[in-house]
Amino acid sequence: MKPVSQDKLRKLTRRGMLRGTVGLVGATAATTVKADSLLHVPPRGPGGLLSATSERSKFVHLARIPESTPGRRPVDPSEAINAKTPIDRLVGSITPADLHYERSHSGVPDIDPAQHRLLVHGEVRKQLVFTMNDLQAMPTVSRIAFLECTGNGWENWKEAPPDLTVQNTHGLISTNEWTGVPLSYLIDVVGVDPRSTWMLAEGGDGSAVARSIPLTDEIIAEGILAYGQNGEPLRPAHGFPLRLFLPGFEGNLNIKWLRRLKFGDRPFMTRWETARYTQLQADGEARQFQLHQDVNSVITSPSGMMQIRPGYNRITGLAWSGHGRIARVEISTDGAKTWCDAHLAGPALPKAQTRFQADWVWDGKPTKIISRSTDDKRHVQPDRASFIAKTGTNALFHYNAQQTWAIDQNGQVRNVLS
Repeated sequence: MKPVSQDKLRKLTRRGMLRGTVGLVGATAATTVKADSLLHVPPRGPGGLLSATSERSKFVHLARIPESTPGRRPVDPSEAINAKTPIDRLVGSITPADLHYERSHSGVPDIDPAQHRLLVHGEVRKQLVFTMNDLQAMPTVSRIAFLECTGNGWENWKEAPPDLTVQNTHGLISTNEWTGVPLSYLIDVVGVDPRSTWMLAEGGDGSAVARSIPLTDEIIAEGILAYGQNGEPLRPAHGFPLRLFLPGFEGNLNIKWLRRLKFGDRPFMTRWETARYTQLQADGEARQFQLHQDVNSVITSPSGMMQIRPGYNRITGLAWSGHGRIARVEISTDGAKTWCDAHLAGPALPKAQTRFQADWVWDGKPTKIISRSTDDKRHVQPDRASFIAKTGTNALFHYNAQQTWAIDQNGQVRNVLS
């Protein structure tokens, strides 16, 4: 098995791709024609009528997977606790709003934005109630960033079911453009007491999800009271009409259907941070307020349940970090024996998913392919053995170990632990 060389991957600039891959890609073409020939180009035809919304092509089939517990096959939506994004079928790095992953604890409330209110109270100079009109009249900010459920990757904590796709293993992450009021602006409006070090955020769903959030400089500077998603109002499943968005922080802190913010000098210790999102570590101690989503990556193609052929294959995937910008992604095509740099398809934005890619010529022999990412704060994605040694197998959240895909002699790609 001959891995792709460092030189080859460094040439994957626009010019390098054209110069270095044309021979490989050309080898897959079925027909060679003259440059000025339209013989093999389909003829033009009449178009359809304009409509109120643009639908996907009838030839494109994209859907989320409703699931209940880790490792379970798709279930009836009435039994599902989440719906996973088809990251194996997406291109670029932005997730369409209707395919953004969903995680709800008590279904999706139907909220009239004209009736919705946000209460801000606690240790503040002015305790206020805001309407959506009030909030939308305030200064706004837009930012492209990922949102990730803390349970993303939980299928591989203890075992690796071979028939899982990357949508199963890593589909609880999405990247959108988020628009709303800077949290810092709202803090100034109500006059939060300088002694306040924590904020309680509470949602308007039936399960009353509420989380304590530390008022760090990072959270104050980057937090958004979001009402927009990819240029339109939030979808109901993602918090319409208002949600808290904290770039790079665990998904359950980004409270949907936001109806209350309370400021204080200590954590509020809700059941969501005691019984739910605290987890047992390898040393027997429980970890609370893990907060950041760690550096991560996954190869989306070739990936689980796909089939490839010997010869040229393009490896592509996504990398992200809650600590900052992805600075490097490495790929191994020989089971982590050797590593080579992948090409990052820009822009590589901070706290956003970044697309990576590489050329690979598979010789038809069984092998394993893996990716590992590094962010600009020098956090490196761990291998599974190192990750498990540190966290153990009793935990359930924040799994960011390297994902391994095994390829057999028939070209079948399957999920494995290492």
